[in-house]
Amino acid sequence: MALDLIIAMLWSLSPFGEAKVGIPYGLLNGVNIYLVFAGCFFANVLVFPIMHFFLTKINKYLLKWHYYKKSAIYVARKAKDGSGEKIKKYGFIGLIFFVMIPVPGTGVYAGSIASYIFKMEKKRAFAANAVGIFFSSVIVWVTTVLAMKGAA
Repeated sequence: MALDLIIAMLWSLSPFGEAKVGIPYGLLNGVNIYLVFAGCFFANVLVFPIMHFFLTKINKYLLKWHYYKKSAIYVARKAKDGSGEKIKKYGFIGLIFFVMIPVPGTGVYAGSIASYIFKMEKKRAFAANAVGIFFSSVIVWVTTVLAMKGAA
């Protein structure tokens, strides 16, 4: 069970699933429903400080490499296109909703990039990402629990 919780948390740190994959993985492997929620939520919240550090400190050095720069511009455009109108129009609340929607292409990775692109204050961006992650995690958690009980 401990190994399954660790794997679920690693999925929640991963850009390939975040808590949208970590929570169902943990629940389907028998991890306590409250423990899997808390572990995956906190692991997913850790992504923002990691991404912020990467974007503010490491990114500028990597942009010197052609292939990295090309990839970074592509990812930045995708994040800006997906979240741009919401964040421009609604700011903090728009970022919460963008991160909250549990579909591919949204989440804390895209939310971190979007908040960096739109130069949001770090504390407000972190709060918006954390609130969005919380609601996204609740949606995925409740849906998975109900599906496992046959109610959904």
